[in-house]
Amino acid sequence: MKNLLFILFSITLLVSCSPKAEQNTGEAATTEAAATPIDHAAYRSPNGEVQQRVFDYMMQKGVFYIATMDGDQPRVRPFGALHIFEGKLYIITGHVKRVSKQLAVNPKVELCAQGNNEWVRVAATLVEDERVEAKKAVLDAYPHLRSSYNENDDNIAVYYLTNATATFSSFSQQDETVTF
Repeated sequence: MKNLLFILFSITLLVSCSPKAEQNTGEAATTEAAATPIDHAAYRSPNGEVQQRVFDYMMQKGVFYIATMDGDQPRVRPFGALHIFEGKLYIITGHVKRVSKQLAVNPKVELCAQGNNEWVRVAATLVEDERVEAKKAVLDAYPHLRSSYNENDDNIAVYYLTNATATFSSFSQQDETVTF
């Protein structure tokens, strides 16, 4: 059964990272990348260079995908908002969305971004940060999301990545794995 789940998850992830998948309007419709680049240098941690590299790569691709588990069924959806705050990589969604409910049950995820015959996969655990400061930082980086979220409402959910392993891959080079 575990092998079958792994195969299904792998197929879902590969399909989601194909160029056609970018036509999906799910999470990306409300979390598309901000028009102006954000300077994250002030938020560097001891692993800041690694996190910055992952951030830069994923933002360069514009859309990245997050895989979660819904019971025994993998779910993959596009995202576009990624932010570095206090040395941690953050994503944003809403508590009313299924992704948030899935994360409450199982916070382990895998993120994927792909382009030009190369890709990065990041396996991590997401931790919800309920502080207003964290919510405000993400919304300040993506002001267009303020039409859907407010740092003081009960809907906004921001999560940071922990215990993360990023694997940079391509068809022409050996994989490179880094942790943060």
